[in-house]
Amino acid sequence: MSTAREAYARGEWGSAHRDLARARELGHLSTADLDLLGSTQWWVGEVSESLAVSEEVYHRYHDGGDLPQAAMKALNLGLLWFVRGELVIASGWASRARRILAALPECPEDGYLLYLDASIALDFNDMEPTRQAALRLEELGRRLQTSGLTSFSLVLSGLTETWQGDPSLGFAQLDEAMLPVLASQLPPEWAGDIYCTVMHICHTLADLPRMRAWTDATEQWCRQFQGEVVYSGICRVHRLQLLCVEGHWDQAEEAIERSGSELIDRNNWVAGEAYHQLGEIRRLRGDAAGAQDAYDQARRLGTDPQPGESLLRHAAGHSEQAWAGLCAALAERGRPAGAGLLRAGVALALDLGRQDEAERLCAELEATAAAFRTTGFRAWAAHARGMVLVAQGRFAEALPVLHAAAAGYGALHARYEGALIRELLCGAHLGLGETEAAAAARAQALAVFRTLGAGPDAGRLDGGPLPGGLTTREADVLCLIASGASNKEAAQALFISQKTVSRHLANLFTKIGVSSRTAAAAWAHEHDLHRMTHTARATMGPAADVTPGPRP
Repeated sequence: MSTAREAYARGEWGSAHRDLARARELGHLSTADLDLLGSTQWWVGEVSESLAVSEEVYHRYHDGGDLPQAAMKALNLGLLWFVRGELVIASGWASRARRILAALPECPEDGYLLYLDASIALDFNDMEPTRQAALRLEELGRRLQTSGLTSFSLVLSGLTETWQGDPSLGFAQLDEAMLPVLASQLPPEWAGDIYCTVMHICHTLADLPRMRAWTDATEQWCRQFQGEVVYSGICRVHRLQLLCVEGHWDQAEEAIERSGSELIDRNNWVAGEAYHQLGEIRRLRGDAAGAQDAYDQARRLGTDPQPGESLLRHAAGHSEQAWAGLCAALAERGRPAGAGLLRAGVALALDLGRQDEAERLCAELEATAAAFRTTGFRAWAAHARGMVLVAQGRFAEALPVLHAAAAGYGALHARYEGALIRELLCGAHLGLGETEAAAAARAQALAVFRTLGAGPDAGRLDGGPLPGGLTTREADVLCLIASGASNKEAAQALFISQKTVSRHLANLFTKIGVSSRTAAAAWAHEHDLHRMTHTARATMGPAADVTPGPRP
């Protein structure tokens, strides 16, 4: 058994697991050795077996009167159920630990319980327990001189400050919280949870430079463990998310599906993120069925696949359903978590002729960007404002805003989003009669779309920009009206409501400078709009738009 224990101490989970499992087959393991076996089972991916063995260990400690060890085992079980997304079971184990600790003198395990309770409450968007737990953990860590508890305090305090609009202070605390993690001053399971929390915040706030830095550092931390371990897989998912932003879709697509599959039941939060990202790659490449499969798996794992799922429905012609789904998701998410939905909301609102809604969502994103001040949020806000200005025909005003968005995306190495901005610049220059600049911007966007394999976007641009700054849906409506269709007939043909047709007509009348259906029909014939929209539909389908929704 000494060989297995030494392997465990070195982080050689595979070797320790083999020796411990073999010893168990040959005879009875001590409680301490069975505890090691349960831990190695989790690290090597035998999750169900690990939970069963760990529960047996808990009962051995408890029945044998070793209450501190029983409390810590209950806390570890609570954490493992938590990262699987089973919050009720996690809360049950936290309650067991609480009952035991109530009868013991103050100890570090009290701090682990505070952190677990606060994490569970935070998942239900309850910030007050998080704030109170951070203060109590700071005091407890100081009294017990335990750096791990101080790290927990900094994580919770950083989350609170960041979520409530002070990201500079919040990120400073989160950065400091990571130092004991990298110095191996916390049990690996708990250290890994802190890493996942910090990465989630970075991703949510689109602070990709910090996300890259901490992913690099944590990959280095993982190298102390021999073989494939769960947090190596988590790091890999975050690395692949960054690769997707940078446009390495070919490299990422197969790897992210494999990594997500490997993390199911080990860390369902990150597995869900992986499948959500997989759905985004497939959607942007035109694989609608594959995207929906990935979104469905993400939802089963506890991740809401918005806004991608609504954008997919919109592309399939189910626009009102898409709008309803996106609005429902926005209603559930507050600041800052909802920021990732707002750009897509602006694009979808514009495509549906809901200009007032587009303006409202754009203003909300601008306010969020002003409050949280990350480069990603600022780029998103400028992108959204640029879409609104182009849709309103305010092309000269749009240019500096779009250039600011391009600079922000450049700093993030976000190639796809940068290409979307080039496409909008094409529309703005075209609206100003600057055909050479428009052609250059279009060529730049098209080159990136083709390189990425973004077939729907490349196909739309191959058809050339539509005149008058019209979106494809507006052009579809105009072509039908020009051919003599009524609003009702146009709505039936496009699977949208008559009210939406009326909004599109009002918007396109403003864009092309006419005030009647007859004048609009004449304009459409003059610009050969029927041929141009036929080409776009043949490539993209009826739901294409000059400003497609962005990935979250």
